[in-house]
Amino acid sequence: MEEETVIPHLFRCPISLDLFTDPVILSTGHTYDRSSIEKWLATGNLTCPVTMQKLDDPSMVPNHTLRHLIDQWIRKAPRVSTDHYLKTLGSEFSLAGIKHSLESPEISLDAKLQILADIEALSGELPSKNYCLIRLGLFSMLLDIVFGDHHPHYQEYMNFVEQVLVCVVNLLPYSDLGSLNILNKESKIARFVILFDQESVIIRTCLCLLVEKISSSLYTRQLCIVLAQQQSILQGIVQLLHDNSDASAAGIKSLSALCSLESNRENLVRTGAVHGLVNYILGTYKHEITLAPVAMKALEVLLRLESARTDMVHHPNGISALVKMVFRVSDHEGSKSAINSLMIICRDSIRAREEVISAGVLTQLLLLLQSQCNERTKTKARMLLKLLRTMWIEDSKQHY
Repeated sequence: MEEETVIPHLFRCPISLDLFTDPVILSTGHTYDRSSIEKWLATGNLTCPVTMQKLDDPSMVPNHTLRHLIDQWIRKAPRVSTDHYLKTLGSEFSLAGIKHSLESPEISLDAKLQILADIEALSGELPSKNYCLIRLGLFSMLLDIVFGDHHPHYQEYMNFVEQVLVCVVNLLPYSDLGSLNILNKESKIARFVILFDQESVIIRTCLCLLVEKISSSLYTRQLCIVLAQQQSILQGIVQLLHDNSDASAAGIKSLSALCSLESNRENLVRTGAVHGLVNYILGTYKHEITLAPVAMKALEVLLRLESARTDMVHHPNGISALVKMVFRVSDHEGSKSAINSLMIICRDSIRAREEVISAGVLTQLLLLLQSQCNERTKTKARMLLKLLRTMWIEDSKQHY
């Protein structure tokens, strides 16, 4: 049997030591696998794992160059042959056999679910097996099953679709994201919309994760724009933010990724994204592990729009949510975004300035300045204090 190629050092995540699946760059310039660095940050670590340098900015930027190099290496590197790999799995794992079994009306639902369980078990093993499954065309085939023309609506079939989507999500980190462009067809977009209307939390969660990946890649930019024009999809994502469940985390990630494209933002505001983000922040900001900072960053981006600022000012708890995020005892990830958002709001509205002060922003800012947060965030806090003081003097002159 041929031995697998040794993975080059530069292609391994410094945390997991495994082959990168979704490489992202931190502000320090070091690259990590997204899932690994997210776990590191979620446990309260606000440093770069390699240098132990404090992170002034915890945001991550996809390392498309490294991802491309890894994809090229995977295609060219000698490894166990596909034929040999199939023999180790058994004849029932031929691609044609899987496709026939999953699509055939003569195969029982239980048998189909068992096949999917076997695929899911394989995708949870070594990265090399996932890449081999991808090379067999399994990822594209599963997408075709979910978004193809054959889709009865009875409940048992929806359970089947759930499991197919789980397999798709498991294989997603190892796939060429450009392959998702097969969804950029009218019939498949319509199918996407129908699935998002289902009550299944699993289906919606998986679709949100697909939207996140689509929105994060340059190769699927046009597909991202098309999806963001579907009102029911955006409404489905926003609705998840109110669920206060695991699905809401997927909703936050997908909405945040959609915000990265300027042309999507007005549509997001129209579908209630501001209200959804505010409600999510208010419901989770006290939790130790939460995506409230991610929600806060997305809100900061949307508040560049006048329509979003109007929604924020008219939300009964909008200003209060921003003030609460200025200082969080557990970490300060969302502090800078909260301060930036308050500066945007306060410049435009006397009412907002009055509400900000009434909500206790001065106390929050002073607590932040006495904390161990980074100097850049403290500078922002001082700027907001100065702005509020200047605006208060001007408002007082106009009043008298």
